[in-house]
Amino acid sequence: MDRNTNRLGWNRGAFLLLTPFFFWGTAMVAMKGVIPHTTPFFMAGIRLVPAGVLVLLAASISHRPQPQTWRAWLWIGLFALVDGALFQGCLAQGLVKTGAGLGSVTIDSQPLIVAVLSRLLFGEFIGFWGGLGLIGGILGISAIGLPDEWLRQQFVPDLAAASVNIDWGFLQGEGLMLIASVSMAVGTVMMPKVSRHADPVVATGWHMILGGLLLFALSASYESEPWQHLVVSDWIALGYATVFGSALAYGLFFDFAARGNLTSLSSLTFFTPVFALFFGYLFLGEVLTPVQWIGAIVTLASIYPIERRDALPSPSDLRKRWFDRAIGANGRSPRPQDDRAKPDSRTPTLDRAETTEVPAGMASSDSESHPLRS
Repeated sequence: MDRNTNRLGWNRGAFLLLTPFFFWGTAMVAMKGVIPHTTPFFMAGIRLVPAGVLVLLAASISHRPQPQTWRAWLWIGLFALVDGALFQGCLAQGLVKTGAGLGSVTIDSQPLIVAVLSRLLFGEFIGFWGGLGLIGGILGISAIGLPDEWLRQQFVPDLAAASVNIDWGFLQGEGLMLIASVSMAVGTVMMPKVSRHADPVVATGWHMILGGLLLFALSASYESEPWQHLVVSDWIALGYATVFGSALAYGLFFDFAARGNLTSLSSLTFFTPVFALFFGYLFLGEVLTPVQWIGAIVTLASIYPIERRDALPSPSDLRKRWFDRAIGANGRSPRPQDDRAKPDSRTPTLDRAETTEVPAGMASSDSESHPLRS
């Protein structure tokens, strides 16, 4: 009974850990379905401002302190500019030119960028596995973003000489998604600085509101008829992206992080594009080319060694383990051929023990106390 209860509790915990990434992935699909009927900056603002209000309400209920100093507001303002307006604005603009699944893969490659920024700004260790993950990530993103025809020209000599018309227009979408990923990575690196001056949950709520207001200002200046063509299903999708894809997802993420589940959260990052790819295919009919599938798999696989580079064994440790296994159990070298002909030094003792008479009645019934007894 206890084992079944523990298993049920573990399954429930694993399911809850997946929920933020499920909401983020499906929110990408919801926004992609709405984008033909609205404008990007307006959609991004709608996703941020109501979600920020909900986050601040939750923070107020839990009695979290509001920012008090000008330094706190300065860092929140910078955070809102980078991780709010720039990230969400580029994401929404990128969705116009690319699919929800590919866009999610590109954005969720941001751990690769975080690793580089942490190395450049704070001197953090990357190491062998981190470098391997970075190389794989660059190759994977290149396979996703570059046109298949151009890639074939580079590797197939017959195609290299041929004249092939390549449409580079969709690179605008992938490029904007990459800028969004860089913005998110910079915001991730900024978060420890923000947390020194303000409560992280409160800062998250305010950065959503401030970033969303800036996006609304851009929408009012450069976009026309942002909501006039929205239907009921579009408003439901926007509500889902706002409540579940922003407020609830961020709330759960910060709650799990506060409980010390950062390693589990990092290892589950790749589920966001998996959900986006699956539901993008299911609801929007998005299909990847074989090259894009390879790029997506390589990119997602590259995130693991980046996130786990401190826990994975170094190449020297792997060589030592392989050497220990090669020379025998417990690191002992195999016995030379000549030794097998020599009598074991323990043989006389064992022979004497074997020939010693045991008086009747003194033999133990426990066979494990007599190693010579079969």
